Amino acid sequence: MLITLIIKGGPVMIPIILGSIATLAIILERAWTLWKIQLNFAQFSQEVFLSLERGLLSKALEQCDKVRHPIGAVFKLGIMNRSRRREELESLMEREGEEQIQSLEHYLGALLILIGIEPMLGFLGTITGLIRAFMQWEKLGNDITVNALASGIYEAMITTAAGLIIAFPAYVIYHLILGKIKSHAQEMSYYGDELIDLLTSEVGHKDGGVR
Repeated sequence: MLITLIIKGGPVMIPIILGSIATLAIILERAWTLWKIQLNFAQFSQEVFLSLERGLLSKALEQCDKVRHPIGAVFKLGIMNRSRRREELESLMEREGEEQIQSLEHYLGALLILIGIEPMLGFLGTITGLIRAFMQWEKLGNDITVNALASGIYEAMITTAAGLIIAFPAYVIYHLILGKIKSHAQEMSYYGDELIDLLTSEVGHKDGGVR
């Protein structure tokens, strides 16, 4: 049944299907990336803060290296540059955080383009299908039958449906992924500020007893 519909959808179904494959690949790749970096921000942050308060700098850096989440790289950069002024430290960590978030947003621009293209390809199929139907009508004149028009109408309807069926769920998933990334960014910003407060306090600047 599905193969029959694809065939009746005409040549425009080829880019629609290719676009759907690319869309699915990006969604799965981004979902897998976000799943891999799942982290209890509060627990991780408290463990790092506790190590710093105890002067265990090496342990704190090791804890940052162990996590897959981008916050590990941001924390590590902050700890390594703990002797800088607060403004410089904030700037360094903010830039690193932005770069890490950009890495999470990788391919999302392409996904948004595909979401926009899919329904437009469907509408293109509608036009080409109707053109075919009217060409048949013109060719057969008074001898026109429903069967003669059916192939063009099939192409018009199937391509439109296919483009919309792909675009709608992909659009929703795109915003869910984007919302998740924004949530990560907010958590990184919040706990990053707490780390800066710690590093620029008396506890953060103690060098004695650091191991």
